[in-house]
Amino acid sequence: MLQCGNTYHTDSHAGAWEPGKIKKVGYIYNSIMPLVQRLTESGWLPESLKYAFVFNSLVAALILGPVLGGIGTLVVTKRLAFFSQAIGNAALTGVAIGIILGEPYTSPYVSLFSFCIIFGMAMVFTKNRTKMTTDTLIAVFLCISLAIGACILLYVTAKVNVHVLDNVLFGSILTVNELDLNVLFVISFICIFCGLGFYNRMVVSSFNPNLARVRGIKVIFLDYLFILMVTIITVASVKIIGAILVEALLVIPAASARNLSRSMRGFFFYSATFSTLSCVIGIVVPMELEIPVPSGGAIILVAAFFFAATTAIRRLRRAYPALGKIGQKCQIIFDRALRRIS
Repeated sequence: MLQCGNTYHTDSHAGAWEPGKIKKVGYIYNSIMPLVQRLTESGWLPESLKYAFVFNSLVAALILGPVLGGIGTLVVTKRLAFFSQAIGNAALTGVAIGIILGEPYTSPYVSLFSFCIIFGMAMVFTKNRTKMTTDTLIAVFLCISLAIGACILLYVTAKVNVHVLDNVLFGSILTVNELDLNVLFVISFICIFCGLGFYNRMVVSSFNPNLARVRGIKVIFLDYLFILMVTIITVASVKIIGAILVEALLVIPAASARNLSRSMRGFFFYSATFSTLSCVIGIVVPMELEIPVPSGGAIILVAAFFFAATTAIRRLRRAYPALGKIGQKCQIIFDRALRRIS
């Protein structure tokens, strides 16, 4: 399968594994790839997984899905959905700056992370020292970022193929390589480590900052930490989902989870599940059916389907109380299972 712009078509000689020529994507992934190849040849796994770049993107999706789903619960709780969109747009400016400074146009990570982190930290710093609302500050910083990007994009498009920018905007599974997987793994580990240690305190500070301060919780520190987490995981997701659409995978699975959940624990696990399924299905199904759509768009459409389905279930619960009681009993069983797991 080869990709043209943001779409792809099949080619039996492109990216397939050959004996003794398996592409290395790090020792962790390289140890799994021969097993996946055997399962693909025996028919246990989809045929598209015989291509190394599909396997790379699927590994990225399995890492990315749970992390984005978990962080998305806090994004929705803190009402910062617009911020993730701002970071996604800032990522495009970071890529342009990286290309101007001479970084590889396929992975300008130094400029990308630097610009986006400065963007996020500056926004939190300004928020804590002014009385402006969060959405106003986000809009101001977003406009500044887009203005910088607009000023330098014309120069950048003269140096590189315009399809490179398309891949940044909408995602491209073909461009996921060893470096991207390693960056994604490290960033996900940092987010998981910070999330497990501070999640409950972040939830408390989201609902009632004054109560959190009384209980000795460092609200300002947690604001900086959370913005940093959202920023780095958003930047790490750009290759798969795209700068424009990454916000949707933070928000839509969490919104779907809110339709079904009755506790914060259920909210978290539902969101992580919907996000992971969206990533996997959005990558594998278009490949198998040879549908020419960008990976980011396919992932978000699957997430939107889950949102529509959960919204319908929620309405059915209200319209038919008997179904609501059955759903409530299932939810209680699910919550008990989650308590035992966690």
